[in-house]
Amino acid sequence: MSSTKQFQVTFDCAEPEHVARFWCEVLRYVVPPPPEGFATWDDFARAQPPEDRGSSFACTDPSGVGPRLYFQRVPEGKVVKNRVHLDVRVGTGLVGEERLAALEAECARLVALGTVRVQLLPADDDNESCIAMQDVEGNEFCLD
Repeated sequence: MSSTKQFQVTFDCAEPEHVARFWCEVLRYVVPPPPEGFATWDDFARAQPPEDRGSSFACTDPSGVGPRLYFQRVPEGKVVKNRVHLDVRVGTGLVGEERLAALEAECARLVALGTVRVQLLPADDDNESCIAMQDVEGNEFCLD
């Protein structure tokens, strides 16, 4: 039996490149090089049928450790809460005020990129604090 070697996380969205570039900034990911035979992504797009242009985009972890993120255009908008969301881990190992300061600093950076802060979920007996947020198309994620 073989084990899974790689996986990607796929997002349904209205504007794949816009959302992908947002997540590149959040996670410090990069846009991969265009397919072989194309100097730029614009060259690749021009080679596609008009209905396929802009229908998908991706970003990758430059270290090769994190999963590839793939963004695909879908006709319907987001209606309900995500069934899966990303936790952006900026407070790992931190507790109390030190953790809150790290979360708030990253929250401020991401709000400047177009995210929406939803709410601070304060620490309780089982969990440390985190901040619930929404990306540029309203997909939920947490600063953890």
